Amino acid sequence: MTALPQQPDPPVDDLAPRFRSGDEVALREAYDRYGRAVLHLATSMLANRADAEDVTQATFVAAWLGRDTFDPAKGSLIGWLLGIGRRKVIDRMRATARETRVVETVRQLPEPAQTAPDPDRVVDRLVIADELARLPDDQRRMLELAFYDDLTHQQIATVTGVPLGTVKSHIRRGMASLKRRWEVDGAAPGARAAGFSGAR
Repeated sequence: MTALPQQPDPPVDDLAPRFRSGDEVALREAYDRYGRAVLHLATSMLANRADAEDVTQATFVAAWLGRDTFDPAKGSLIGWLLGIGRRKVIDRMRATARETRVVETVRQLPEPAQTAPDPDRVVDRLVIADELARLPDDQRRMLELAFYDDLTHQQIATVTGVPLGTVKSHIRRGMASLKRRWEVDGAAPGARAAGFSGAR
């Protein structure tokens, strides 16, 4: 009687342990093998295809970052991935619900009153901007921070790294220069200088 040829042992699927050990090739193989299953799960639970694709990617990112928590002895890699996928779907559904509530709340708010800009204020700001452009760089920068950003002297010193005394000196000289120009031009310095109330 002729002996039958010995059949080779089936190949051992080592994807799960390689994935857990941090083999990046195994990550790609896992995505190729199980990505569709995770996407199918997400698509069946989410109405938006783009959200399902985002969840699929988030699932594999979370799995890769948390691969140390995967125990092949307790279950299959696909089962573990689908478990992560379900949690990611739930997270997305909760986030979508929150976004919907915010949108509905905003829609219920009254429309803001439409107010036209004060022409005098617009003109004053244009004049001040023109005058600032003529000042030395240091003075102009300090006054712009005080006027446009409404920063205090101390805040300007913190932002620029310039000593507080120097900041005050630059602003004082800059204001004096602006006042002299306004007086020469016949402007009303009181009204325009009021715009620098933040220079303090």
